[in-house]
Amino acid sequence: MRKICVITGTRAEYGILSHLMQLIQSSTTLKLQIIATNMHLSPQFGLTYKEIENDGFFIDKKVQMLLSADTANATVKSVGLATIGFADAFEELQPDLILILGDRYEMLATATAALLYKIPVAHLHGGEITEGAYDDAIRHAITKLSHLHFTSTEEYRKRVIQLGENPDRVFNVGALGVENVLNTPLMRKTELETSMSFNLGEKCLLVTFHPVTLESSSSLKQFQDLLAVLEEYTDYKIVFTMPNSDTEGHSIMTLIDDFVQNHNNSISYTSLGKLRYLSLLQFVDAVVGNSSSGIIEVPSMGIPTLNIGNRQKGRIQGAGIINCEPDYASIKEGMTKVLSPEIKEIAKKRINPYMKEGTSSTILNILQEINLDRMVNKTFYDLRE
Repeated sequence: MRKICVITGTRAEYGILSHLMQLIQSSTTLKLQIIATNMHLSPQFGLTYKEIENDGFFIDKKVQMLLSADTANATVKSVGLATIGFADAFEELQPDLILILGDRYEMLATATAALLYKIPVAHLHGGEITEGAYDDAIRHAITKLSHLHFTSTEEYRKRVIQLGENPDRVFNVGALGVENVLNTPLMRKTELETSMSFNLGEKCLLVTFHPVTLESSSSLKQFQDLLAVLEEYTDYKIVFTMPNSDTEGHSIMTLIDDFVQNHNNSISYTSLGKLRYLSLLQFVDAVVGNSSSGIIEVPSMGIPTLNIGNRQKGRIQGAGIINCEPDYASIKEGMTKVLSPEIKEIAKKRINPYMKEGTSSTILNILQEINLDRMVNKTFYDLRE
């Protein structure tokens, strides 16, 4: 059987991958291997590897890598630890193909180790643009270290080919996260509120703000301006999900903890899990922050997003997304727009360029059928004039 090794380092990424992982596990021609790393293994981020196990998966290896310091130095050292850990994991598991998603630094370590082990890499969500974070450069680097590409739109497929990848190995399959939104049976409001131990009220906001790693202004200053605006929305319930383990991430978490402690209309979660997160989207008036979910998945729920700053700048956007600068005045104006009846009506049209039928089944079929012989021997594909 062909061994497909899925690497996951964050709660959000696992939520996107989980249905595809189930299909791989059920396949008669594929064997699923799982490596959990980074935030999944951290108590501060909720030890979310337990969610993977609770879903009925067996984790073949756990790669410890995350240093607790909130600095660039700690992040770089974490990448080094990850590379060492993946070398040991690949030595033991001997996968036939590695499957990774996105643009995080642990996936750069994964792809680097896989290259030296001559293991082909299948990459999801290549070709995208996020100008406000170093994730943008990491994503393109992973593309060049990968051998099989599953993009979320046709424009992104063309960009991966522009980077020199053979068109025969680049497939526009849509976004797995959108497929999850459309196909996951969701919780009722009362059931969700009981699970969250929080009353969502009649008006509610979901807030996720990640560090902006390439901006000259501090992520902390940007987030403080957002909190200052949220202070004025006393008639709304506010649900925070914690940021990723990027530089300044811990400091943002501290600000969230302080805000929640002083505002009884708010609550925070290190991890809602896929089901609760998608269920919550049914009952919020808007998603606020700078998460990719607000751009990719949320439009399929028919609710608007306020996208703050440049972290997601360059991504293709559907209907109902309002963009604003990361300062107090712009965020305040953006909040007024995103909660307006006009924008809510536009969002209800559920126009989403990332939606494509059969995303996970298409990926599964390719994983089962594609010839892996000599796949690691890549040649640069030149575009012809």
